[in-house]
Amino acid sequence: MSKVIPVTSPLLPPLEEFLPYLEEIWATRRLTNAGPFHQQLEKALADYLGVEHLCLFANGTLALVTALQALRITGEVITTPYSFVATAHSLLWNDLKPVFVDIDPVSCNLDPASIEKAITPSTSAILPVHCYGTPCDVDAIQTLADNYGLKVIYDAAHCFGVRQEGTSVLRHGDLSILSFHATKVFNTFEGGAIVCPDAKTKKRIDYLKNFGFADEVTVVAPGINGKMSEINAAFGMLQLRHIDDALARRKLIDQDYRQQLEGVPGIRLMHRAPGLTANYSYFPIFIDSSYPLSRDQVYDLMRDHEILARRYFYPLISEFPMYRGLASAANELLPVAEKTSRQVLCLPIYPDLAQEVVSTICRLLRHHAQPTGVQR
Repeated sequence: MSKVIPVTSPLLPPLEEFLPYLEEIWATRRLTNAGPFHQQLEKALADYLGVEHLCLFANGTLALVTALQALRITGEVITTPYSFVATAHSLLWNDLKPVFVDIDPVSCNLDPASIEKAITPSTSAILPVHCYGTPCDVDAIQTLADNYGLKVIYDAAHCFGVRQEGTSVLRHGDLSILSFHATKVFNTFEGGAIVCPDAKTKKRIDYLKNFGFADEVTVVAPGINGKMSEINAAFGMLQLRHIDDALARRKLIDQDYRQQLEGVPGIRLMHRAPGLTANYSYFPIFIDSSYPLSRDQVYDLMRDHEILARRYFYPLISEFPMYRGLASAANELLPVAEKTSRQVLCLPIYPDLAQEVVSTICRLLRHHAQPTGVQR
């Protein structure tokens, strides 16, 4: 192939569309600190996503760290080992103890039964991830939270625009966290947000992301600098003009993959729940032992063809040095997550991905589905 094909690629509107935004920033001399574009983007995103209150951040990790501060979480937090490391890192930055539990084999999200078994008197919150944009079992998790007096903070980094039965997934839990990193469906180069249920919570979060300042001379909390700049917010406003087209293109690519890979022996596709308005943020496949090549051999095959498929998520968070000493990190306690992490491969999906590239990837996978005597 003539060029390297990444897993994701940012939606980049024409440069000339961005220039008027930059000119306005230069004219107003407002570069940060909740300037005009910051305020416009908060309102526009809240309207688009169907939520009442949204706080912009410089990135999703700072949003996670601040969300835990905002709810005054202490002690132990039950979370998933099958995620990007920022999920668990946010707990360590708040001096909280992650408690890893296993995932559901179909959704790759936290298994509610495993959550309940891990609850102790020290548990204060649950930090689930809507993996690949597939919603968690939000009703079961909320029932557990209500029964045991726990907070629920959703890492919804993959869930921009996702709706279930017409309702935004971001409305569940006490807080939901978004990432607007360059690889995400909607991006601001770097950025993130906290979706919160009421104006009082938003006000506290706004204080926390600006060093705790309530006014020029009053500091009410030990906050951090989590603010999004005007340039990032302006790019977000431009991106929002194109997001529906980007999602429509992603949907077509998802359908193309599914049509070409359906029924290939040894390859399982992610199930799409009924009533779900997806954002097609990722296209994971799961390669089991009946496929002639191992997952890592398929990964190398893709690399040989300059296709940068990603083993996402591998390794498990619980296998990294700062976590593997925890009692909950033992692989024998996380059999589904461990198996899934060794089978998953995320194929490229982004708005500008050419149909012929999708066909090439699918031909490679179908071709090697025939037994070739490869040793595992």
